[in-house]
Amino acid sequence: MKKLTAKFALLSGKIGQFFFKIWDAISSFYTYKVSVVFEKIGHALTHNFILRKRGLHLILVGFIKIRVTRKNREAFYGYMFILLWLLGYLVFTLYPMFYSLYLSFHEAYYSLQDGILTTYIGFQNYLNIFRSQVLLPLFGTYLGKMVIAVPLVVVFSIMIAVLINNPIKLKGVWRTIFFLPVVISTGPVIAELTNQDATSLPSLQDSSVLIYISENLGPWIANPLETLLTSMLLILWYAGIPILIFLAGLQKIDISIYEAASIDGASPWDRFWKITLPSIQPLVGVAIIYIVVSMSLFVESGGILDMARAHMLVGAPDSNFWHGYGYAAAIAWVYFFLMVIIMSIFVGIISIRRKEK
Repeated sequence: MKKLTAKFALLSGKIGQFFFKIWDAISSFYTYKVSVVFEKIGHALTHNFILRKRGLHLILVGFIKIRVTRKNREAFYGYMFILLWLLGYLVFTLYPMFYSLYLSFHEAYYSLQDGILTTYIGFQNYLNIFRSQVLLPLFGTYLGKMVIAVPLVVVFSIMIAVLINNPIKLKGVWRTIFFLPVVISTGPVIAELTNQDATSLPSLQDSSVLIYISENLGPWIANPLETLLTSMLLILWYAGIPILIFLAGLQKIDISIYEAASIDGASPWDRFWKITLPSIQPLVGVAIIYIVVSMSLFVESGGILDMARAHMLVGAPDSNFWHGYGYAAAIAWVYFFLMVIIMSIFVGIISIRRKEK
């Protein structure tokens, strides 16, 4: 037994020496070969006519001096992480946006031989939009719908987030249930459900409320209300992401604050208005931006985006319906400015209230 142990120890020692020699050879190769190359590459990158490192400063193109601080270094690492996204945004988003703005001031159509041909007409496309008897009511309906739907979705999201944040059973299941419509609405399923009227409440559609609204209110008020009531389920489907946003904010609130308020005699209603709502108020602006963008990008039949696509694709240059790519681009830009105005109004109201407090 002792001889076997001695042989095993001797064999283990030889195996250890073999791996040690391999490791020593690898480390020597890296130290004397690879690291030297890396040092030369690093020196070349920081000592050239474009970029030169001198002490704690980086000199760009010989005269732009940047001090290397911890804050700048962290910012540099952050930009490096999002560099791929920035390049994709510049190529695939920013350039098409400016090109569509360029087309909105032109009469543009597509030719198989020459591509897109443009003729400068100034603001004529925008004037035609505001003279249109079809698009102008659509823009009014869109504004009315947003004014009513955005606060509704925000309030509904806060209520569900507060309920889910309580210590209840199957909390993960409820989160999945409220987030599931977000997954469904990103695909062609939502279009088919909309065509089958599965996104509306039958009790509201068949009620006399819609008849009363259409007969007693003007079209600028009646049309948004009718759209809101007939697509109530579809609007509430947009609450999935805001619920998660508010839920994340609620989980960051220290429980000891609620315990101290309970000891002082604060009711659940008081704790909501004095602790919960002020704590998640900065997240309301984020939720509003998401809701406005997601609801505006939904292409509904007969909507603004559907009309823009129809004006661009349907018909021919000699058709009365066809207005070309420039007119469609102008519709898209007016739509974009309306989105920005709506988001600015809601976020501005929240900011004013926060400054007053």
